[in-house]
Amino acid sequence: MLDDHSGPVAGPAPRLSIPNKLFFRIGEVSQLLELEAHVLRYWESEFPALSPKKSSSGQRMFRRKDVELLAEIKYLLYEKKFTIEGARKALQEKNKADVVSKISHRTAEPPPAQNPLQYIRQELAGILEFLT
Repeated sequence: MLDDHSGPVAGPAPRLSIPNKLFFRIGEVSQLLELEAHVLRYWESEFPALSPKKSSSGQRMFRRKDVELLAEIKYLLYEKKFTIEGARKALQEKNKADVVSKISHRTAEPPPAQNPLQYIRQELAGILEFLT
């Protein structure tokens, strides 16, 4: 059994050419990532950040960010040889690092020429964007 890699993820996942669409069906994602559909469904149960919506007919509909996350999971599991738990932890650490980075790049006070309410709206919109 492989160890859970506790260090940071070494290097980014290779860039994937994802078609410019809003939603992808599981069959499309399966072909794109060269993975079986049952693997994608299993990963959905193992990685909480992965949550495709379902159509009225029950078909899984993946967004672009879901496909990018799946590509990253595939990279961690197949290329970097992480365990499921190790990949989950690595993704959590990466998300925490991204949040800290975004927060550290922002200033604590609004620029003097900007309306404070406008500044607050922008900050809340940024938080909402991050959460979705």
